[in-house]
Amino acid sequence: MIADVLAVTVLAAGALAPAKPAFAGDQLTITGYGGAGQTAQRKALFEPFAKAAGVKVIEEEYNGEASKIRAMVESNSVSWDVVSADAVAAAQMCAEGILETIDWKRLGFDRAKFLGADKLDCGVPDILYATVLAYDRDRLPNGPRTLTDLFDMQKFPGKRGLLKSPFGNLEWALIADGVAIKDVYNVLSTPEGVDRALKKLDTIKKDVVWWQSGAQAPQLLADGQVVMTSAWNGRIFDANKNSGKHFEIVWDSQELGMNVWVMPKGGSRLDTAYKFVAFAGSPSGQAGVTRYISYGPANKDAITYVDQAILPHLPTAPDHMANALLVDPNFWSEKGDELRQRFTAWLAK
Repeated sequence: MIADVLAVTVLAAGALAPAKPAFAGDQLTITGYGGAGQTAQRKALFEPFAKAAGVKVIEEEYNGEASKIRAMVESNSVSWDVVSADAVAAAQMCAEGILETIDWKRLGFDRAKFLGADKLDCGVPDILYATVLAYDRDRLPNGPRTLTDLFDMQKFPGKRGLLKSPFGNLEWALIADGVAIKDVYNVLSTPEGVDRALKKLDTIKKDVVWWQSGAQAPQLLADGQVVMTSAWNGRIFDANKNSGKHFEIVWDSQELGMNVWVMPKGGSRLDTAYKFVAFAGSPSGQAGVTRYISYGPANKDAITYVDQAILPHLPTAPDHMANALLVDPNFWSEKGDELRQRFTAWLAK
């Protein structure tokens, strides 16, 4: 399967090959979050694109600060051509008018083929990562099977780990309280819905160990400080693969977040930027990233190119999508500040 992916990628690359030698000034600056994610993008996307298009790719890193992009756009000095951004941040920046609106015809893609694309006018969905429930099989052989087990203190006594944020926790609380996944954001948009979510969280609040960085969640499991925890799927996969752990993921009600490709408004290399996003968004391009990191492709057609040995570890594997919640970036863009204040006040009680 990997050979097939590479073959398709080469064919796609052929379409990008320049008709004449590239000029020394032909370059593209792509900015990402660094770390393992950007390493995967470099191997699967940046290097093949540079070779195929005859373009020098310059990499930058950031921590997701919209302020940097805003400053570039407002000063008419845009130096980042393409940026990997969290979908919530992308929605906020789009509302501010500092990102290019995506021309899907120019990309040559069917927008409907990309998970979450209907909620974003300024971004092309790239990778999907999941917040999942996880436990240590060595310590808890008969572990949780559904999200409701997170709230079942009788069946599974002990501490639970949760991210110290309303993001994701409020949605899970409502789902565990019986709200259908399709109705979660409608309910959470009301004061009564927020009250209901916090009331459900009250049932486990005294037994929660709050984590704040991605590395903390698997460490809590490894140390036996919690019987289960919310975690990012990539961290659990890494702990199993590279640290010999036997952590299990409960995919039920997984919460899918995503990173998207955006283009700051006013960039001088927009044509090349579009070519890169088209290359990166292709089924073969997105499938290629999965060889290096356990994030799922947003392009629905990419799944057929994914190595079958990798597929069970991806959030977007068909078996994992049956009961998944796709985080609504527009909801959190609009309501995030208000809910963070409410959540902080609830924590202090």
